[in-house]
Amino acid sequence: MKRIVTAAAIVIATAWAAVAQTPAPAGTDPANTLVIELKSGNVMIKLRPDLAPKHVERVKLLAREKFYDNVKWHRVITGFMAQTGDPKGVGVGGSKYPDLPAEFTPEVYKRGTVGAARTANPNSANSQFFICFTDMGCRSLTGQYTVWGEVVSGMEHVDQITRGEPPQQPDVMKKVYLLSEKR
Repeated sequence: MKRIVTAAAIVIATAWAAVAQTPAPAGTDPANTLVIELKSGNVMIKLRPDLAPKHVERVKLLAREKFYDNVKWHRVITGFMAQTGDPKGVGVGGSKYPDLPAEFTPEVYKRGTVGAARTANPNSANSQFFICFTDMGCRSLTGQYTVWGEVVSGMEHVDQITRGEPPQQPDVMKKVYLLSEKR
């Protein structure tokens, strides 16, 4: 029995090490790559300051402040998107910083696109964001919501986020940081 427990511990430790050591895709700019640690593995997001410099600056600031650590995925809709970034975990909160002006572009929303969540006011984005599950699910948001990133690795982990509005037992972002500032 002791051997089975020891073998299981080794397998778990090895699997965890593999998740924690997920390599960045070739050509990745560590200063513009956001890492989100989820329960099933890491998600890497290429930040797009070329599309949304103010939003990217804000996301970097909040990641450095550990604002996103242990924040819930509070709205997760199959075929559409997973939303997070509210410290209250219910979809109505934001950071201590002022809301951001819209940085809309014609960049098409598709699977893995990361966009800024907002209210009906186009200039109300703050800290909340979402990741699209499919190519068509978020397409109607193109030009109406700010695109600030795209998943370049780990979309399979986004796919495993618990669904619900809100989920009964929501998943959290364990840690969120820039690849250049790995902690």
